[in-house]
Amino acid sequence: METSEVEYLKERVTCAAVLEKAGFAIDAKESTRRAVKHRRGDDIIIVIHDGKGWFDPLSDAKGDVFSLIRHLDGGSFAYVLATAAELVGFTPAEPAWTREAREQEPLASLSERWRTRRTPWPDSATWRYLRDERFLPETIIRAAIRQDLVREGPRGSLWAAHVDDAGVVTGWEERGPEWRGFSTGGSKVLIRLGVLEGTRLCVTEAAIDAMSLAALEGLREGSLYLSTGGGWSPVTEAAVRALAVRPGAQLVAATDANAQGEAFAMRLRAIAEEVGCDWLRLRPPAEDWNEVLKARMQVERERREERRGLPPARLPRQG
Repeated sequence: METSEVEYLKERVTCAAVLEKAGFAIDAKESTRRAVKHRRGDDIIIVIHDGKGWFDPLSDAKGDVFSLIRHLDGGSFAYVLATAAELVGFTPAEPAWTREAREQEPLASLSERWRTRRTPWPDSATWRYLRDERFLPETIIRAAIRQDLVREGPRGSLWAAHVDDAGVVTGWEERGPEWRGFSTGGSKVLIRLGVLEGTRLCVTEAAIDAMSLAALEGLREGSLYLSTGGGWSPVTEAAVRALAVRPGAQLVAATDANAQGEAFAMRLRAIAEEVGCDWLRLRPPAEDWNEVLKARMQVERERREERRGLPPARLPRQG
């Protein structure tokens, strides 16, 4: 096949098309415009670069549409090209996004965008989102504010800062009632909540989970609650290693109770074994720590209502 024909296939066939034909489905809850998560049982593939690229969050596999076909099916390059040719003109399903695409416009620097956003205040939209929808106690919200980790995002969303070893903001997780993503132009390192010099290092996959675990444990003494933002870049791994070499450090894998969480936990265990620190798997009894926190709040609310002689009220279901 001529080079021009190969390029034609590469341009006309998307990774999403390959995945849909292979039986994967979009996980809309865990997807963003820039990174669409596809699942098939325990298999996970993240599609990026407007459908032209992909990576496997449970391994180091990544690449273009041709490497995706080989990753899924194996086979020679001729087989890969034949498979791609069969998908020309196939239009895969797309997520029903709840937020309009932002117009492309020049962005201010990360530091300027972060600086110009307000911190949450009692009864602000972001404060209500964290308190009423995520059931985070005000003590945890205030602790995150004191450490300059949170900002008011658009439409009542949360911005939660990732910082490097020097404390410089490198980007932020964006979470809200109608949106989840990561800052445009930012990079994931770690969110750090709690005792910055702590030796009990609790690694979660999201800012909300780090804050939820901190709430469940009452900001346990000597603990630093971390979030990778669901990513595992070389920069994140280097940051975890830098913390794990602290004298007396314990690396706590507090990642989600699913396949991705287990894969991250194994990576953390490998780091602990390599640097010689203690390791512990702290698995949430629900899928993630925010679900655990919500369940505890439900029980506490029912107990209060029983004492007051009121019929139990159920907390609203949250996604």
